[in-house]
Amino acid sequence: QVQLVESGGGLVQAGGSLRLSCAASGRTFSSYAVGWFRQAPGKEREFVAAISRRGGSTYYADSVKGRFTISRDNAKNTVYLQMNSLKPEDTAVYYCAADRGVVKTYDEYDYWGQGTQVTVSS
Repeated sequence: QVQLVESGGGLVQAGGSLRLSCAASGRTFSSYAVGWFRQAPGKEREFVAAISRRGGSTYYADSVKGRFTISRDNAKNTVYLQMNSLKPEDTAVYYCAADRGVVKTYDEYDYWGQGTQVTVSS
């Protein structure tokens, strides 16, 4: 089992940047694929980015491709989401999720964090 804690959210102006972190407990973090998802008020949760267990494969939603970068440091049990050129429509609660299976771009992950709020002002 793994526990996930997100951090790094906040308020930023359009065009700005934030880096989210997803810190995991446990000694086998490298066995988990990790995804980032977000949910805006009144909308369904949507996929943002995902990374395979050793970081060799990454996947992005079309809406964030070229602006967001997912990475991981298994020695630190942490996955990052670097978000650049932020837009007001990126405003949402961002969640990280982990799963022992293959990396997925849909939300069937076994473990979820509590979320961190990202607000982008225009």
